[in-house]
Amino acid sequence: MTQMTIMAGPERRRRWSADERLRILAEAFGPVGSVAQVSRRYDVSRGLIYHWRQEARRLSSQGFVPAVVTEEVVAGSAAPESDRPETAAIVVNLSDGRCVRISSTASPALITAVLKALR
Repeated sequence: MTQMTIMAGPERRRRWSADERLRILAEAFGPVGSVAQVSRRYDVSRGLIYHWRQEARRLSSQGFVPAVVTEEVVAGSAAPESDRPETAAIVVNLSDGRCVRISSTASPALITAVLKALR
């Protein structure tokens, strides 16, 4: 007859919510972040943090990215609308520092083409 040991007690495997994962990723890969420091602070393996980042990248490549809405003040906004410069309805900041601005008067076909080209 074989012997079986049943271990009772708290579960060793932790469950991290999506919000907790995003917060940890933002800290680890932020401008002043360090994966090693963040992994020690939250008692998470560095490999798991890199796995979460890979998973987040895979999900974001499916077409979902966080949107940030900001108020942009346009100089000379007291001018009549026909005299105002076009304001950007969509601003895409690329990781290499470049910026793409899409006008609110752009056609849907043009917007689609630009966004597909950025993929």
